[in-house]
Amino acid sequence: MTRELRRLSIVMLLMFLALFASTSVIQVVQAETLAENTRNTRALYDSYEVQRGSIIASGAAIASSVPSDDVFAWQRVYVDADMWAPVTGYINPVLGAATGIEQAMNQELSGTAGAQFLTRIDRILTGQPPRGSNVELTVDAVVQRAAYDALGDLQGAVIAIEPATGRVLAMVTSPSFDTNLLASHDPGEVNDVYDALNADPANPLYNRAIGGDLNPPGSTFKLVVASAALASGDYTPASTLPNPASYQLPQSSNVIFNASGGACGPGDTVTIADALRLSCNIPFAELAVQLGDTAIREEADKYGFNTSFSMPLDSTASSYPRALDDPQTALTGFGQGQVTATPLQMAMVSAGIANEGVVMNPRMVDRVIGADLSVERTFDDTEFGRALEAGIAAELVAMMVANVSDGAASGATMDGVDVGGKTGTAENGSGQPYTLWFTGFAPAENPQVSVAVVVEDGGGQGQSGSGNTIAAPIAKKVMEAVLGR
Repeated sequence: MTRELRRLSIVMLLMFLALFASTSVIQVVQAETLAENTRNTRALYDSYEVQRGSIIASGAAIASSVPSDDVFAWQRVYVDADMWAPVTGYINPVLGAATGIEQAMNQELSGTAGAQFLTRIDRILTGQPPRGSNVELTVDAVVQRAAYDALGDLQGAVIAIEPATGRVLAMVTSPSFDTNLLASHDPGEVNDVYDALNADPANPLYNRAIGGDLNPPGSTFKLVVASAALASGDYTPASTLPNPASYQLPQSSNVIFNASGGACGPGDTVTIADALRLSCNIPFAELAVQLGDTAIREEADKYGFNTSFSMPLDSTASSYPRALDDPQTALTGFGQGQVTATPLQMAMVSAGIANEGVVMNPRMVDRVIGADLSVERTFDDTEFGRALEAGIAAELVAMMVANVSDGAASGATMDGVDVGGKTGTAENGSGQPYTLWFTGFAPAENPQVSVAVVVEDGGGQGQSGSGNTIAAPIAKKVMEAVLGR
């Protein structure tokens, strides 16, 4: 062999090896990443060549595939579509889009996940038609129905989670939409529906439980401020703060008031416990300034603020900004100013307090089940982190129980059950309707559920409604459903 031929052979060998390596990386190493890429429309179309797996809640399919007489072979059908919309989402080849669990678990539902490789080979060898796997949710159908009915036509959201596990038991948003209309294979029909929903000023496509335009959390954020104070070691529930009827923000001419318009109960001072129980703004503004924005932000971060969670639905991160000045810090003391939150986040706050100070990562899926009913994948409970020591968490639990039994959160009272809770009535500007909140848990001694409710647009009552009269009763019905009452 001549020297030139030998060199050419070596070059060709190296080119072959490079080609083999690159295709191997694409087909093996990068396969799942490429399949999950939202711009990979081929993966979306391929998913319609198989019978897509069902999405299951409480043992029943809430999303399934039926034969279609068009090029896509199968069409998605949703049960109680409006109620389940924020959970299931929709998938549609005409729009080239998928949302919710349909998008987040697309590979499992379409049978293209790496863990399903052997199953696909087996079905090919045995001549069986390809099928996707079923996704079994943590969401409880009874609790979901209770949350949906309780929220009704109010604009807002409800989310319920298990404090000890992080399992999501309910996720409801309103206004909602019929996902069946967005599963249609008729291009004109589905585009008209989507355009109308997208143009609706009430934003029915938002999942307000975990995202959308975030609201100020109002007085529910006082839980985080109280947590930061107790965790510092410099304060106890009995620590006192000045109790004026008005408070001028530091370095500012702006003056704030308590919701009552007067002082926070009798006396020149008020305890942190009583200020929380009566939901007074001024003591918490004072406390926030004393603590400083760094201490509050660090405590908020321990509960999940400034973090996006994948459940596998991705949440919008709730925000407590850095480098706030004293006037802004004072406003965050009662959940105003630049702090914003999702209902998921505020449910995690009350759940972390109820769970002896440990915050769990939220999750919505229990198992992936193959077409042959074999369990292909399970999902474990995982800790996000510890926000409070157990003893301090117990003190905050007692304070939250007092809020419900003898304070500003009485709307969540249940006979024979100690409920812990905190209401919020957040302002949105001069003359604008309030945003109404509740977050809490039950029962206090062995918490089975933590709930957060947000009602936007003042619940139709402008600035007349309150978190206690509108949001708390909704949460009560959800907690009762969990407890079987």
